Amino acid sequence: MKNYILTSFLVLATLGFCQQSMAQGCVAIRQFSGLGNAVGQGNILNQGEWNISMNYRYFKSFRHFRGSHEEPERIENGTEVINYQHGLDINVSYAFSERLYGIVSLPFQYNERSSLYEHNRTDRHTTYSSGFSDMRIGAGYWLLSGEKAKKGNTAIGLGLKFPTGDYAATSTFYKGEEETPTELTVDQSIQLGDGGTGLIVDFQGLWNISGTYFWYYDGFYMFNPKETNGTPTNRSRENEAIMSVPDQFAARTGVFKSFEKIHGLGASLGFRVEGIPVRDVFGGSEGFRRPGYIVSVEPGISYMRGNVTGTLNVPIALYRNRTQSVTDIENSTPDREVHGDAAFADYLINFSLAWRIPKKIESPFN
Repeated sequence: MKNYILTSFLVLATLGFCQQSMAQGCVAIRQFSGLGNAVGQGNILNQGEWNISMNYRYFKSFRHFRGSHEEPERIENGTEVINYQHGLDINVSYAFSERLYGIVSLPFQYNERSSLYEHNRTDRHTTYSSGFSDMRIGAGYWLLSGEKAKKGNTAIGLGLKFPTGDYAATSTFYKGEEETPTELTVDQSIQLGDGGTGLIVDFQGLWNISGTYFWYYDGFYMFNPKETNGTPTNRSRENEAIMSVPDQFAARTGVFKSFEKIHGLGASLGFRVEGIPVRDVFGGSEGFRRPGYIVSVEPGISYMRGNVTGTLNVPIALYRNRTQSVTDIENSTPDREVHGDAAFADYLINFSLAWRIPKKIESPFN
């Protein structure tokens, strides 16, 4: 049983999303800024061991929602906004002891955004952003050790997100009937950073249910006290002229199975919720943001050979809700409710590759 638990933790080494999650659409400013954890980084390590992972994510957002109501006419009449987002996180974790670990996450992005309304409202054009995003560092601590942890364990962690990504990235827009090229800041959804320093609180765990079945869970909340970052949105309403620096959150849970007959093969099925709140816990909530959340079912498959683990999981959106923002509420009147929309994706492709490095360095495929 002890071997199954250890194997399952390592097979799950790239399933966790706290360091890699990206909400599936315009609600996300960028990939979520949580930190990697054992379920996400293989931090069930012996003292002095390392874990290095790379995580690639992709999605296309194009379905518009106002609240939980979809607006299919946007696609039918060709006015939908389309975001293509690619992300790569390089994560390095280290076990200071059996229970204490640290992690550094270095994220990169490439984004494209296609729309009519940001240009001359007649012809579709594309804006771009690419480069280094907001890096994260942190540490976590397992609550149990020794015999108490033989059926499973839970860890809690703290981290910081630094404003290392460009939060005022620009691209070429085409304005007016003559489509005059104009350099402007890109939409908030494809900015590389948010311009704030965030405090991250996360948790994670894995417990044996029966035989080769395990219950997993993890999540995070990022507190972003800074209210706005000074970046213009190019929007017409005065209270939406500058970008907000919002909090972010995510959580997931599900069941993982390790297969006995094919050593190293595992599969998982769970649910996850992720989003941006209407108001921050600390600091002000003014400025432009697209709050909302996504609930997804999350199937996954993984294979571990030696110290290398590969994982593919594809969260599929079940419920999407673009909630009413602070500025929407401010701009509403008794006769007219203002409620902005946002584009969401149908699914997210998430592929990870992790290498656990024991104290004695050996070939990763031994």
